[in-house]
Amino acid sequence: MTCFRLGLTGSIGMGKSTTAGFFVAAGLPVWDADAAVHRLYAADGAAVAPIAALCPDAIQNGAVSRDRLKSALAQDPGLLAQLEQIVHPLVAADRDAFAAQCVSDIAVFDIPLLFEKGTEAMMDATLLVTAPPALQSARVLARPGMTEQQFALILSRQMPDAEKRARATHIVETLSMDAVGAYVTALIAHIRHGRSHA
Repeated sequence: MTCFRLGLTGSIGMGKSTTAGFFVAAGLPVWDADAAVHRLYAADGAAVAPIAALCPDAIQNGAVSRDRLKSALAQDPGLLAQLEQIVHPLVAADRDAFAAQCVSDIAVFDIPLLFEKGTEAMMDATLLVTAPPALQSARVLARPGMTEQQFALILSRQMPDAEKRARATHIVETLSMDAVGAYVTALIAHIRHGRSHA
């Protein structure tokens, strides 16, 4: 039986990483898009050479410096589209390699821009992690160095939560960790039950 692909997504501060942790604790493999980018940006990572050619100032000690890259993007917003042309295919290849090696009955794909990039089409189901706006804002602004302006900019690049809710197969509100853990356990059982009776 093929591996069931569950796409996990949610806007910043919604509790996505915490929710992913419950799937890991349940023994399921989780592919993390952000972690894939970190691998690609590290020294010897596949993105280093093409980004060095595009933006030499972004390279530090043989790796891509996110801070330097952020500065370069702030000075030249036009770089973003070129950067995405480099990074997105590499991230997709990393994701496909993970899926090809999957031996579990269910694999989770933690992808922040799942709906924005149309990646949900590659999933068997999607799980949206959400929280009330006031709680989301409090979580994000508690992060070191985060400002209201940065938060607003990040939100402007993400699909509104209401639109994600309309598109998601499953939705979990991250009000309490106990409730999220119970939801994840129930969802795994639900997917397995559905597959065994398919």
